[in-house]
Amino acid sequence: MACSGVLKSLIRSSYLGSTTRNFSLVSNQVSNHTAKWMQDTSKKSPMELINEVPPIKVEGRIVACEGDNNPALGHPIEFICLDLKEPTICKYCGLRYVQEHHH
Repeated sequence: MACSGVLKSLIRSSYLGSTTRNFSLVSNQVSNHTAKWMQDTSKKSPMELINEVPPIKVEGRIVACEGDNNPALGHPIEFICLDLKEPTICKYCGLRYVQEHHH
């Protein structure tokens, strides 16, 4: 079974009998990974892509966002109240919803 460097470090630290683990290795790898994919400025970030989707107009006061029609690609159901005039954002996927009569 192949293990990543992070997993090997965590396993080693658990064998040392220490109750605290050093997660600095994990944060370094995450920041290096993020920096690597952010270098390509020709591609848009996920936040930029989701902001290009226009707000979804809904007739009712409450919308249930699942992120995608396919449950394997979506997120837990988030019920969103649309009482405000401004679009309301799903905390999981960033899709925006607005009540039909507000716009």
